[in-house]
Amino acid sequence: MLLYNVTVTIDIDTHEDWLQWMRHTHIPDVMATGLFHSYRLNRLLDHEHPDAEIYTVQYLVEDMDTLRRYMTEFAPELQRQHSNRYTGKYAAFRTVMEVIAHES
Repeated sequence: MLLYNVTVTIDIDTHEDWLQWMRHTHIPDVMATGLFHSYRLNRLLDHEHPDAEIYTVQYLVEDMDTLRRYMTEFAPELQRQHSNRYTGKYAAFRTVMEVIAHES
């Protein structure tokens, strides 16, 4: 299993709208692809950016082939929608981690 992690730094004056949009639109659209097992939305605490909030969205995916399929078939359009809505108000980076152990 892999964890596809998206870290977003979003302007403080936009973060509440962003959070609602992520919870009610973007994340459901990602999950509707059927390629991820689950997700987790997190907010970083005690960071050094007083003018922003920092969130991570972590999606659990079976393997690298499935993640590559998402990146090819779905990610460009979903990322375009995010960018169009929040241009100039966020920074994002993505990482992929191997899940070594997991307990439900």
